[in-house]
Amino acid sequence: MITALGMMSGTSLDGVDAALIETDGERIAAFGDTAFRAFSGNEAAVLHAALGSWQDAPCIPHVARLVQDSHAELARQFPQAQVVGFHGQTLAHDPRGRGTHQAGNGAELARAINRPVVWDFRSEDVRQGGEGAPLVPFFHWACAEWAIGQGHLPAAPVAFLNLGGVGNISWVDPTSASPQTKGACVAFDTGPANAPINDLMRKRLQKSRDDGGALAASGKVDAAILAEFLAHPYFDRPAPKSLDRDQFAGLIAAVDRLSVEDAAATLVAAVSGSVAAGMRWMLAGCTRVLVCGGGRHNAAIMAALTRDLGIPVAPIETVGLDGDMLEAQAFGWMAVRVMRGLPISGPMTTGVPAPVCGGRISHPR
Repeated sequence: MITALGMMSGTSLDGVDAALIETDGERIAAFGDTAFRAFSGNEAAVLHAALGSWQDAPCIPHVARLVQDSHAELARQFPQAQVVGFHGQTLAHDPRGRGTHQAGNGAELARAINRPVVWDFRSEDVRQGGEGAPLVPFFHWACAEWAIGQGHLPAAPVAFLNLGGVGNISWVDPTSASPQTKGACVAFDTGPANAPINDLMRKRLQKSRDDGGALAASGKVDAAILAEFLAHPYFDRPAPKSLDRDQFAGLIAAVDRLSVEDAAATLVAAVSGSVAAGMRWMLAGCTRVLVCGGGRHNAAIMAALTRDLGIPVAPIETVGLDGDMLEAQAFGWMAVRVMRGLPISGPMTTGVPAPVCGGRISHPR
């Protein structure tokens, strides 16, 4: 087993998560310590201004340095880590166009922390014809297997719903031999999640989020805006499929005329409605939906999901997992997989024609 440190800075732009995991890249032996390094207001503003930028944009050297330095600062708190999985900060994602762009250079990070770094997890999948996202489904399969072993889950299909800036869902059958086995996983981005709600709060109230979903709970859903949103052709595309953070920018524009309460309620309904629309792409029924990411702290979102999905919906903590650190843990697990040459994506998770072992490995010297 290898002690790996996974690091993730998501599209919510709140900061960097770091988590230790012991694994051979297949099974999870143990979860370890975690930490979070928040972005300052100025750092978040720099990153927000760079959203949509590609590698050749003038702002990128400064942004990449910010990303690397913030990750290095956190990584130094984990001297026991033998390898670091570094996702970088996604700024743009257009798999059928210019590709995918995560700011931050893993080779420079490896030199800064004097440890091997596995990074650039998405580019090879995109190069081979995949969407490059979502990348966590194989790890979700491993988590389900772990939870069954701990007695927290029955040996049956289950869905993991990650509500970060963008939502993604993984249906997994943990009774399959491996995550790359045909029929073991299907995954896709569901639609917008926290990003439009956070953007609304930032624009209207200079706040980072709707704490607990209190504003949304006091508002009224605009049925016409919701219906127009759910008529978007993306929802009729079969899985797998992926989204850029700002692909539904029109939704924010549409709620501009509403009160902040009604706008928040409508955005929450859009989150839940998009997940419900995606349930048709599951390979078979599932026993429950386990929610991770910041969205599970929004009571209005959780209530809407319970209403719209018609199956048990619960925070991932109910099966002994850490919903705040799951993505960071995933990139630690994936780092070990990449080092062993094992695939991290496949046809039913990103649409790539065959399973792919993406990622680059950089050593300190």
